[in-house]
Amino acid sequence: MSALEQRDPAYVAAALPLLRLAVKGYFRSTVEGMENVPDGGALLVGNHSGGITPMDVPIILVAFAEAFGTERPLHCLAHDMLFTGAAGPLMRRFGFVRADRESAQEILTSGGATIVFPGGDYDTFRPTLRGNVIDFRGRTGYVRTALRAGVPIVPVVSIGGQEAQLFLTRGQALGRRSPLRRLIRTDLLPFGFGFPFGLAPAPLNLPLPTKISTRVLDPIDPATALDSDDGPGGIEVGSDEHVARVDALVRERMQEALDELARARRFPVLG
Repeated sequence: MSALEQRDPAYVAAALPLLRLAVKGYFRSTVEGMENVPDGGALLVGNHSGGITPMDVPIILVAFAEAFGTERPLHCLAHDMLFTGAAGPLMRRFGFVRADRESAQEILTSGGATIVFPGGDYDTFRPTLRGNVIDFRGRTGYVRTALRAGVPIVPVVSIGGQEAQLFLTRGQALGRRSPLRRLIRTDLLPFGFGFPFGLAPAPLNLPLPTKISTRVLDPIDPATALDSDDGPGGIEVGSDEHVARVDALVRERMQEALDELARARRFPVLG
């Protein structure tokens, strides 16, 4: 069964009230700009926040369903760890798919919207002091994915998730030596300070009820994004230089929007 067929719109609709209660009640989430997602295939690209419990996907899923209905699919390219054990079938019914090019190509070319977080675990476990920095760790594959499928990139930024606890370090040195490295498929062992264990491995602490604000930006056509009155300067579309420059443009626009959200934020956690 393909990734498209495994998503269950009725299941998503049934789960929406509980998801809405979590994201709007506990995290007081707000989303603006969802109308910027165009019809047809679109690759939403976001910063990832919140450690082991990132709320980016539930928040965007709820807002997307409210704007377009649950029949319009929204898929999420996700880490293999989410598909281990009994969690796998549940994740697939919600529209999660393994983050590989084949799945992304199938969804996008069929007219489905897909969200990806290029920074992955490196991004979601970034120290709180760098909470408002867009950092994809040099990963640009999302640009090639959008180019290959012929769909726009829709940048999405959020603020507040990295205040769910005080993230101190990604713990890369410890993570590389951890016996769990192969099992959880990450070389990070992050530490934070939070509730209820205080200073501890970050996944052990529960997220504080931090206010999360999200903004969906204008779509970017990766094939023409660098065009000007003088043309793209002889850069071949899809070349390494072209991909790097589109990635830089996407991150620049995301950083500008995140800086604006940060200036409007008055207090940590409270928003």
